[in-house]
Amino acid sequence: MIPPLRFEEPLYLWLLLAPAVLAVLWVWQLQRRRRDTRMAHRHRTVPVREQFAFAGGLWFWLCLVLAIGSLVLALARPQVLASVTQNAGADFIILQDGSTSMRVSDARPDRWQRSVSWIRMFAELLSWQDQRIALALFAHRTAPQVRLTKDPNALFFFLDHLGDEPPFRLEADTSWDTNIEESLYWGVKMFERDEELYGVRLNSKAFIVISDGQDWSGDVEEALKLTRMHDIRVYVVGVGSTAGGFIPQLPTSIYAEPEDPIHSALDRRSLRAIAEAGGGEYYELGVDSDQDIALRIITDVQRRAQATQREETFTELYWFFLATAAGLVCIGTVFVAERTQLWWQIAAAGGLVVWLLF
Repeated sequence: MIPPLRFEEPLYLWLLLAPAVLAVLWVWQLQRRRRDTRMAHRHRTVPVREQFAFAGGLWFWLCLVLAIGSLVLALARPQVLASVTQNAGADFIILQDGSTSMRVSDARPDRWQRSVSWIRMFAELLSWQDQRIALALFAHRTAPQVRLTKDPNALFFFLDHLGDEPPFRLEADTSWDTNIEESLYWGVKMFERDEELYGVRLNSKAFIVISDGQDWSGDVEEALKLTRMHDIRVYVVGVGSTAGGFIPQLPTSIYAEPEDPIHSALDRRSLRAIAEAGGGEYYELGVDSDQDIALRIITDVQRRAQATQREETFTELYWFFLATAAGLVCIGTVFVAERTQLWWQIAAAGGLVVWLLF
């Protein structure tokens, strides 16, 4: 079976029109010369040589035409398929809840630090060959932090500098609710942006939402419809407990009345509903081991890969056509009829060979 052939610079193939025209002229000249030779043989006894009047024999010019064609093919950079590697891949975007309720300490040391610890462990289990990961933080607003990457250092560097508390300020109103709708929209945008930059991949796609389910806002159902349209599975990891705890109070001035403490508990029912509507699964930190949860998600997403990712390797063949062009020019000099012309033809051919190769 002949391996597939392609040209890296196909526009140069238009230059083949030049040797094609020369080949047609060569055939026409050959027929004309043969006709003239037959007519000369009928009326003369002196041999008539078949050659162009302006230089060399017909065979020299045939070799030269073929050499030009080979040179054009070399410029087009022909490549032959050498190998095909097929790899199934998976892309994960982690959507980490950073709202105020994630400061509750019903998960040790608190929900936020417990979540970050799980993300680190999840990343350590990835192969980082055909699997990529991204991270976005959300509360009332969503803040993408790490784009889809195969570089583990990019994620671990960010986690090392993330801190022991969510980056959203307690004093800001934006930290007091959890807009899962916007986080899902931003996750879809991250996938779309990646396709714009690096092309469409066949990798399976998944969101991993890590949250306590406290104070949802936004139209979650509409966002889940969008994820289904893009064939993105939504997995949810719950953090916290149903018993819950109190959200740390804001620091107040000596003149302000202290506010009543706010109780926050894990909303397991809402989180499970989101996972089911998103085509994924619901897991809960503390119920199953962290490693089991991570491995189940990775295995499931990897298994759902639509197809294998093709990676083709091609071998350059331009050097073969360059050598062919140089060889044809050298061979053509042998057919030069006039010995006085032979030496300058050989010199010209040698110069052409040097130019082609270097």
